[in-house]
Amino acid sequence: MAALRLSPAVRKLKLKALCWAASPGERCIARAPVGGWTLQRASSSSSIPDTDYLHQSIVPTHHFQKSLPRLPIPKLQDTVCRFLNAQRPLLDNDQYRRTEQLAHDFEQGIGKQLHEELVAQDKKNKHTSYISGPWFDMYLSARESVVLNFNPFISFNPDPNPAHNNQLIRAVNMTVSAVRFMKTFRAGILEPEIFHLNPAKSDTAVFKNIIRFVPTSISWYGAYMVNAYPLDMSQYYRLFNSTRIPRPVQDELFTNDSGKHLLVMRNGHFYIFDVIGQDGKITKPAEILAHFKYILSDSSPPPEFPLGYLTSENRDTWSSLRQRLLEAGNAEVLNKIDCAVFCVCLDDITIKDHVELSHNMLHGNGFNRWYDKSFSFIFTKDGCAGVNFEHSWGDGVAVLRLLNEVFKDTINRPAALPTTQPAAVDSSHNVQKLEFKLDDVLKEGILNAKEKFSTSVSSLSMDATEFKKGGKVLLKKHNLSPDSVAQLTIQMAFLRQYNKTVPTYESCSTAAFKHGRTETIRPATIYTQKCCEAFVKEPSKHSISDLKAMIGECSKYHWQLTKEAAMAQGFDRHLFALYHMTKSKGMPLPELFQDPSYIQINHNILSTSTLTSPAVQSGGFAPVVPDGFGVGYGVHDNWIGYNISSYPARDVKEFIKCIYKSLDDIFDVLDGQSING
Repeated sequence: MAALRLSPAVRKLKLKALCWAASPGERCIARAPVGGWTLQRASSSSSIPDTDYLHQSIVPTHHFQKSLPRLPIPKLQDTVCRFLNAQRPLLDNDQYRRTEQLAHDFEQGIGKQLHEELVAQDKKNKHTSYISGPWFDMYLSARESVVLNFNPFISFNPDPNPAHNNQLIRAVNMTVSAVRFMKTFRAGILEPEIFHLNPAKSDTAVFKNIIRFVPTSISWYGAYMVNAYPLDMSQYYRLFNSTRIPRPVQDELFTNDSGKHLLVMRNGHFYIFDVIGQDGKITKPAEILAHFKYILSDSSPPPEFPLGYLTSENRDTWSSLRQRLLEAGNAEVLNKIDCAVFCVCLDDITIKDHVELSHNMLHGNGFNRWYDKSFSFIFTKDGCAGVNFEHSWGDGVAVLRLLNEVFKDTINRPAALPTTQPAAVDSSHNVQKLEFKLDDVLKEGILNAKEKFSTSVSSLSMDATEFKKGGKVLLKKHNLSPDSVAQLTIQMAFLRQYNKTVPTYESCSTAAFKHGRTETIRPATIYTQKCCEAFVKEPSKHSISDLKAMIGECSKYHWQLTKEAAMAQGFDRHLFALYHMTKSKGMPLPELFQDPSYIQINHNILSTSTLTSPAVQSGGFAPVVPDGFGVGYGVHDNWIGYNISSYPARDVKEFIKCIYKSLDDIFDVLDGQSING
């Protein structure tokens, strides 16, 4: 449709509404739009039909999907310009001149040809986006273990009712709420995901009663007229009954929504029971409670050969061993795992601090996980709850919506209370413990996987800090982007510790477009470099007003980069698509893609992602390179938190100290105080 080609003026209006950092491409921790909007928005649904559903939206779930704008392909000259701007703080003059020449040669030569082919290909595939196929290929063809390399975690805040922070109660409540979410989504009555720029006009019964009658082919435009921006929801169907299946060369995403059972893991054993009955209703909470209690009463020691370790293996190795499992007569049990609605992991540990919580939710002990499930709820003995999710099927927007809805529902309508008694049912007839047939090759494979897993996770360090001197409220009073200050702090800390500016990755959702995934914000800029050097190397040479002005320059430019990324006007995905095209066609790799500077900027030493939501305590992920940091952070109203990981090549404890010192200096300057170098 011609109307999809929005004018520049319309685009400017749109990007005011659609700028928030979200899920990274290689690592995903999402951020809810401003002020915990996801929870507030969800509460505006109409009446709840019955206890099997979250709510009943009068606007169908996929009402806007057909008319979503298509993901734009940036102009090649803009991509080259943005690429060079991002390279400037990373290179010396000679390196930059060489890269600049290669980039312009690419723009005028082979890059122009590849870009034209990409545009032509995109016009033939209007049902999707230009990045969707290459992005799935990137994830599914990766042969590394999904553990640490891809799967991130998000941990829930405690339930406001302390009595509900119990392993059994939380497991029942979150299981029921998640199944309610699934049923609401599949019934088409889950509220569409919409960013409301002016909720007083668009998040109202009047608007919903009008927009539901607008044809789906133009419904997006109806929402746009009142500054409401529907988001892509195509990833949601992979949340449930889905598993990543290892295959040679490239894995497969498997979804079979006929599965009615839950997969439960405890002590390395596998159990299943139905959470949806023959009548299509959710199993009664008291029965689910009885089944969980029955599983927890199983005194069997961990299996000698815990199968869960295999999902932490190299994907080709795991593919070969899975084929061996099938040939050994395990097809039925594997299918039950793959078809399960989702996975619940009941861990027999008590969390002593935030670092232990992060390690447990990110990787755990290896044998009580099935890392290939689309997502797994994890519940510790003391009632801590979190989610570990496989990343290839989708990004953090879908996962965070699930978490927010589940958390809100468990608070407002808990399915089980501390006084709830387990149903008088014979769980031994309803709960099936899965047994596997293992030959010597499989047993050896499991032991090898266990050894590799232990070596891998033992090399990961994590640490965290909370800065309580200010947050979003104070920064906005100074007309600063909170995210820009959080990112400036990361740059300043790394310069303080290592005296370098390095490639940095921050993700941004492009869910405003049909089948959008993510774009990259590049927070290391000439402005952050100048500001960091002033703070770290020569603070006494600059007045407080000069330092404030530098912070303001960083904020202004970072906000520009964020707006561009949210509108799919970065450079990373465009160049990635062109690179993917050369590889898929078997063409010689263009010189630009062989340039050490191009390779370096994609070696993201600082991989960062942000997360703030009323449902979420923290989130985290491993570094994307051996000599990197994985930086999860959240800017809250009156405090800022960082959750950081590293391998032995970097000192995470020292980096945390440098983060805190940098925050201290920035907030002192904003308060009109001088700083010490």
